[in-house]
Amino acid sequence: MVGRMEFFLLKSFVMALSALALAVLGASAASASEWGEGRRAVLVVSFGTFAPEAERAVCNLADAVRRAFPDVELRLAYTSNVIRRRLAKERNVDIPTPASALARMNDEGFTHVYVMPTHIVHGEEYEDIKCLVEAFASVKGKYGFKELKLGAPCLSSAADCGALAGVLARRFAKELERGDTAVVLMGHGTPRRGSNAMYALLQLALDREAPGRFFIGTLKAAPLLDDLLPRLAAEGWIRRLVLSPLMIVAGSHASRELADSERAESWYCRLRAAGYGDISLFLSGLGEDAGMAALYVSRIRDMMRQGGQ
Repeated sequence: MVGRMEFFLLKSFVMALSALALAVLGASAASASEWGEGRRAVLVVSFGTFAPEAERAVCNLADAVRRAFPDVELRLAYTSNVIRRRLAKERNVDIPTPASALARMNDEGFTHVYVMPTHIVHGEEYEDIKCLVEAFASVKGKYGFKELKLGAPCLSSAADCGALAGVLARRFAKELERGDTAVVLMGHGTPRRGSNAMYALLQLALDREAPGRFFIGTLKAAPLLDDLLPRLAAEGWIRRLVLSPLMIVAGSHASRELADSERAESWYCRLRAAGYGDISLFLSGLGEDAGMAALYVSRIRDMMRQGGQ
């Protein structure tokens, strides 16, 4: 049986996703002027998640975009076909792929479309979206968009790293009030070396914001947890750890690879085995943070004014 709290989260999740999906399933009865010159839209692209508590991050970003651009249509797309199909089958929620979302907006008469992914760095998923947007942008004439832009990942420059470091310092300010506490952040990571180096730039920016208090590791590339363990051990003052995902959505990676207390290879269990007995979990996606939402909106605004990738 589903408890009252679980039922409430599930109901809220389905209602939020359904509201976003309605915008994707086709235009409502629009006036002739709305279909005319300059019809604009923002397409929020996420990997997606099936967990109601994790989906709050995407919904928070979408709400921030709606408030910032009330005259611009908002659409949502998921890149994970597994999640999309499961949502459609089990919850009757239809979220399109980025390709089908762009094709539909083109058919509906949108002229200016701004694609904004929720990726932290320029990895394989982002590259797939970049190729897709470039393909649509290459279509000219009456079958193409007048303007189609792609926003950059969250970490694309040293300035981006500084901005996110400020958000993270404020996000964990309460936890860092204790002088014996360090925050361990788990990023996804990417084999693309230039892109993965953004985690190192973010670490430098965090060291300026809160010297020695943050430790960044990733799942897919350096620094791995194996790299973090000796660094943590060298800091003799650490008595308490806070573990949190460095991801927009706290999905399966956060629940399994980071926090699963029954999975021996999870970061939680490995850190416990390394001797850290006081470990707290902060399993909230960055997309749920007001500061992160403000950064997301500012990147869309910059894209509209200047140019995307």
